[in-house]
Amino acid sequence: MSDATLVYDDDCGFCTWWAEFIAERSDLRLVGFSELDEDLRARLPEDYESCSHLVTDDRVYSCGASIEAALVRTEAGRPARPVADFLGQFGEYETLRERGYHWVADNRGTLGKILSKTPPARRERSGKR
Repeated sequence: MSDATLVYDDDCGFCTWWAEFIAERSDLRLVGFSELDEDLRARLPEDYESCSHLVTDDRVYSCGASIEAALVRTEAGRPARPVADFLGQFGEYETLRERGYHWVADNRGTLGKILSKTPPARRERSGKR
C-alpha cells in the first residue's frame, strides 16, 4: 500500500475521471475535497481548492507537480520517473508543466465533455457512477 494520497476536486467530472484513472493504475488513495479530514487539510496549502495535491509522508506536491508525481506512481508511468526527476532540475520544465496543468484546469469544462465521470460529491444525489 502506498503512503501517498491524491487529493482532488470531487465535484468535477473531469477531475474525477483522471483521479480514478490514476487510482486504478496505482496504489494511491483518493480523497476528494469534500472528504478531507482535519489532519490532511492541515497539510495542504491555504488555497488547496485551486488544484490537486499529492500528499506523501514527507512532502506535498501541488498542481502540475501532483499529477506528475501521481502518474509516475502508476505501473505505466514508473519507467518515466527518472526522466521526470531529471527534468525537475530545470525551472523551464517546471514552468511548462505548471502552465500545462493550469491550461487543462482552466479548460476542464470543455475537456470534461470528452473525459468525465459523475463526481463522488454528486453520485449520492443522482445515483449515477
